[in-house]
Amino acid sequence: MFDNAERKQAQQSLLISEAELRQSRDELRLANDSLERASRMKDEFLASMSHELRTPLTGILGLSEALQLKTYGELNEKQAKALKNIEESGRHLLALINDILDLSKIEAGKLDLRFTPCSIADVCQASLQLIKGMAHQKNQKVDYSPPIAGILVQADPRRIKQILVNLLSNAVKFTSKGGELGLEVCLDDDGRNVSLTVWDKGIGIKDENLGQLFQPFTQIDSSLTREYSGSGLGLSLVSRLVELHHGSIKVESVFGEGSRFTVTLPCSLPVAASEPAMSRPESEEDAGQVSRFTSSALPMIFVVDDAEVTLEMVGDYLKAKKYRVATARSGLEFLMQAAEARPDLIIMDIQMPGMDGMEAIRQIRAHADPAVAATPIIALTALVMSGDRERCLAAGANDYMSKPVSLRKLRKAIDDLLPPRPEEKYEQK
Repeated sequence: MFDNAERKQAQQSLLISEAELRQSRDELRLANDSLERASRMKDEFLASMSHELRTPLTGILGLSEALQLKTYGELNEKQAKALKNIEESGRHLLALINDILDLSKIEAGKLDLRFTPCSIADVCQASLQLIKGMAHQKNQKVDYSPPIAGILVQADPRRIKQILVNLLSNAVKFTSKGGELGLEVCLDDDGRNVSLTVWDKGIGIKDENLGQLFQPFTQIDSSLTREYSGSGLGLSLVSRLVELHHGSIKVESVFGEGSRFTVTLPCSLPVAASEPAMSRPESEEDAGQVSRFTSSALPMIFVVDDAEVTLEMVGDYLKAKKYRVATARSGLEFLMQAAEARPDLIIMDIQMPGMDGMEAIRQIRAHADPAVAATPIIALTALVMSGDRERCLAAGANDYMSKPVSLRKLRKAIDDLLPPRPEEKYEQK
């Protein structure tokens, strides 16, 4: 009798344990489903915010550029200065938006990194070029100590440049007029790591504030009377990007004398001492170029976008540069005209009502008319989440450009995709 009672009690305990286990599994499954939904909603929110913020900035920056390029006529000195201020303010806002989105993508594990062997010297030169104007305005001396031998790192060169530009911009900002700052590059003794040190002889940082430097949305001086503007995102983003490259960052500073930020990255074996020639600075990359098209055979560009400002701005600019332009406000509207219009190139927005650009690109590539199906396509979109570029290219786009886009860079992308026309040439402005 005693054994039976014990057996029944054991069986009941086993049934209870099984029920608790099933309940725990159900709760775990529900928790996982909830996390997946939250992650999906966060991705959708980031994509939506990226689109909603970048679309109006496309108009602001694009129209500013178009006006400065005299697309709509000559400007007087005051108008040119005002437009330059508008463009600078817009680019400052764009940089802030990019930092917020990058931090959000890092937190969500969605940041897209493209690792490739890249030259440290090239990245350093490009970064210095981008802050040269800021330093020149403050009459600052910028020193650069390049590596003795060429150094390669397995990294995303765009993100390494982003790290250096952030650090160099801070050095410029916190160094007084006529002051000094610089960039040093050196290999450790065994050649396994490379150190990039950005230094300045600026205001420096107090010891008690060093621990706050890499916290997001944190400003050491957060008072209403603070002298230096900023969001407090730059150094936090730098720290996260360095970690994603399996590196480290440290800071040394003496208050009132200056600071040194050192980024250490694992590197490949040194290559030949001679470095490849540096490409021209971005602001001058198409200066003085000669177009490959002629006034007697104007290429037809079809711009597909649901934003009226973008259609008008891009259309006016391309017409001024001697292209024929047609427009549509959705993928479906374009497809209804494609066979008759027979464009030489299509600029396709991705997020549109009715039929989105991705589906429109797929249908273009499957078009019954081989000439339409083979038309070069540039995806011009405010979608900049991880994998967006790959999805656009997989759908059939030839190139991918994120909004807001430089009109001159768009022009160059068009020229790269269209065949040369060696007849009568005209200067690009």
